[in-house]
Amino acid sequence: MTPPEPLIHVVDDDASFRNSLARLLQAAGYRTALYESGDAFLANPPAGEPGCILLDMQMNGLNGFQLQEHLTKSGSILPIIFLTAHANVPASVQAMRAGAEDFLPKPVGKEALFESVERALARYAERRGEHDRLDAMRKLVASLTPRETEVFTLIVRGKLNKQIANELGTSERTIKAHRHAVMRKLGVQSFAEAVLIAERLDLMRG
Repeated sequence: MTPPEPLIHVVDDDASFRNSLARLLQAAGYRTALYESGDAFLANPPAGEPGCILLDMQMNGLNGFQLQEHLTKSGSILPIIFLTAHANVPASVQAMRAGAEDFLPKPVGKEALFESVERALARYAERRGEHDRLDAMRKLVASLTPRETEVFTLIVRGKLNKQIANELGTSERTIKAHRHAVMRKLGVQSFAEAVLIAERLDLMRG
C-alpha cells in the first residue's frame, strides 16, 4: 500500500496569512489542513499521517508554546516549525529547546519555508521509524509469559541462571528453558541484543 502524501498542518489565527501559506504549499504539491487556533487543532487532531505543523507563536487561546507543550506531553511525533512576526532570540531558544524543528520569521521566504518543511518531513520519517521499532519491541516483550518476563528482567540485569533459579525458587534447568524461550520469542541471538531491547524500553531499572 502506498503511504499517504505528507499533510502540512497550518495553525495560525490570521486568516489571510493562513490561506496564502496554504496556497503556496499546495502549489508546490503539498496537502494542507488549516486551523484558526491551537484549540481548533486539538479539537480535530491529526490521524497519524506523515506531516509537520506550521505553528504561529502568538494566537488567541492556546499560544504556540502551550500547544507545543501539549503535543509533547501527548506523544505527538509531528515536527513543529514556528512562524512569528515577533521573532526574538529568547523565544527561538525556548522553542528549539522544547523540540521545535525550526523558527522562522514572518513573512517567510518561499525557499526558506520549503527547505524547513522538507527537513521537518525527514525528521518525521526518522521519528516514525523509531516509534515503529519501539512498538515492535514492546509487542515482543508483551508476548512473554509472566514467568518469562521475570526471567528476562533478571537476565538483562546480569543475573546468572543459578542466581535467577534461587531468586525465583525453581531449578537452574527450568531457568535455562525459560531463557531459551525468551530469546526465541524476542528474536535475538545474543545476550547483548536482549539487553538492547531492555534498554530501549527502559526496563533496566528496579
